[in-house]
Amino acid sequence: MSISPSGLHHVTAIGGNPQRNADFYLRTLGLRLVKTTVNFDDPGTYHLYYGDGEGKPGSLMTFFPWDGVANGRLGTGQATTTSFSVPANSIGWWKQHLEAAGVQTSRVMTSDEEDTLSFRDPDGLSIALVAHQQPDPRAPWDTPLVPGEHAIRGLHSVTMTVAEETGTADTLVDDLGLRFLHQDGDRLRFAAGDGGPGALVDVRVDPAAPRGLVAGGTVHHIAWRVPDDATQLAWREELVGKGYDVTSILDRQYFHSIYFREPGGVLQEIATDDIGFGVDEPLLELGRSLKLPPWLEPKREEIQAALPKLDLPDENNPEVAERLAARR
Repeated sequence: MSISPSGLHHVTAIGGNPQRNADFYLRTLGLRLVKTTVNFDDPGTYHLYYGDGEGKPGSLMTFFPWDGVANGRLGTGQATTTSFSVPANSIGWWKQHLEAAGVQTSRVMTSDEEDTLSFRDPDGLSIALVAHQQPDPRAPWDTPLVPGEHAIRGLHSVTMTVAEETGTADTLVDDLGLRFLHQDGDRLRFAAGDGGPGALVDVRVDPAAPRGLVAGGTVHHIAWRVPDDATQLAWREELVGKGYDVTSILDRQYFHSIYFREPGGVLQEIATDDIGFGVDEPLLELGRSLKLPPWLEPKREEIQAALPKLDLPDENNPEVAERLAARR
């Protein structure tokens, strides 16, 4: 493959009640809501983007939250765990913090110089925090509830579950340009770019697992990073030439996207880095008001009337968060 991603861009999942979703990811996990918008294909539903202070690619977890959504089923053909990177000595702090918030956690697992703490969000989505001895230089979002010395640095990795190894592994290496690193039991690890936190995908092979059902508490798709439109277009042409059913290039307002499924069934996206969340509001205001793309703006009143009310905690306001942190 002549083109390869530099790492993960974002992970998108399906959640339940929007307020509960925002409270968990902003207050319990300490992320910042960097964009409040809607599902462009279903404008009656929010699309919430969480990440670091600027919403940089590689820090992003996004949700389509539907109140009352049916539960999904974890299984093959899905990204089954989303992992975030935290500092090397922070796992103990996180275990205490999560349990104090009423979140049931696993025991800490250690392998490959990584300490991993697993748990589920309020809708049952499988999340892990990974602390690695390799430093993660990405700047955290610092809040009074999750101080910067322990805060999430961004995505660490994604685990995909498939029934068969060969097709998925071949696609990751030959068509997505990733490198195979090693195998540990039924798990194979692949790396994009230079590897390290934010550039890893684990493939779990489980022929006995049921087929996954994408609904509440499951991942909808994972996205890989490319720098610009020209690179994305060239990559699309290569994938189509290899027989993949790839969408046209879609305008997501904050990046451009193409989508296709790898042979194991997991939906993949390739998203550009070069637009960003500051295109329609200043950095200090990110996420604090509903933003719509130009083609939906004429229907703003109708869209707002259909959306449930969403109250953001003070921690999402940089000025307030800074004052609260100073008091702490």
